[in-house]
Amino acid sequence: MGKPLIYEVLEKPASSSVIAICSLIWYLIQKRGIGYSDVGLSYEAVMEGGQYWRIITSAFSHVSVIHLVFNMSALWSLGAVEQLGHAGLGVQYYLHYTVVLVVLSGLLVLGIYHVMIQRFKVEYFRRVTAVGYSCVVFGWMTILAAKQPSSKLNLFGVLSLPISFAPFESLIFTSIMVPQASFIGHLSGIIVGYSIAWGLIHGMNNYWAITMLGWIVLVFVFSLKRTGSMELRFIEIEPVMDPSLPSVGVVASRNGGRMDGLPGRGVADFV
Repeated sequence: MGKPLIYEVLEKPASSSVIAICSLIWYLIQKRGIGYSDVGLSYEAVMEGGQYWRIITSAFSHVSVIHLVFNMSALWSLGAVEQLGHAGLGVQYYLHYTVVLVVLSGLLVLGIYHVMIQRFKVEYFRRVTAVGYSCVVFGWMTILAAKQPSSKLNLFGVLSLPISFAPFESLIFTSIMVPQASFIGHLSGIIVGYSIAWGLIHGMNNYWAITMLGWIVLVFVFSLKRTGSMELRFIEIEPVMDPSLPSVGVVASRNGGRMDGLPGRGVADFV
């Protein structure tokens, strides 16, 4: 028999907390009728509209329950990282590099969009909107594959994949089975994951993690205030009115309407 669930939760406190947060956000999204364009990551909204807060909201938001279940099932299995303190991993490592994965994978997605738009003139990537924790899931899948290649990835309690092949197997599988899934988002998670596993990104400790988190909070709050996406009366910033930029005024949104008043043309899940 397996361990009681409560013991597994205690052994994976960080993973369990993220799963709880993502599940709560999904519930609120469903209850309030929020759509992809309200919380998702798009080049137009972030790079042209200054809505930098979307890098964070897009990572923790799921609109589809299947999307949520798939990501959280994989994340639960990847919580094994928290139990590998003897291998140089552990809870602190998990927390430190989760922050890195959330931010850098989002920035890499935007960077790839920029190249596709500016260099190759593919305008589709200007407005495609993506949500989901998959960048981080694929990142941890990659780190675990590099550091513990003998591990297994269990999905839904019935499917077990060798972790050494899981990142690319999952990338191909989701691209075939879920055409709207963000190939670029998944690939970005894998790239950042290998950068961490191979030591190209290293040196994270409590000081740098807290410092990075502090900057994330500041940018998040100030960009919310500056774009008019939330009333924060204790911060006074005059919005920059540039007619060449898309409108970022707040409107009440239901069933997929955009908070920034822009029409959504593409949707991609970070499945």
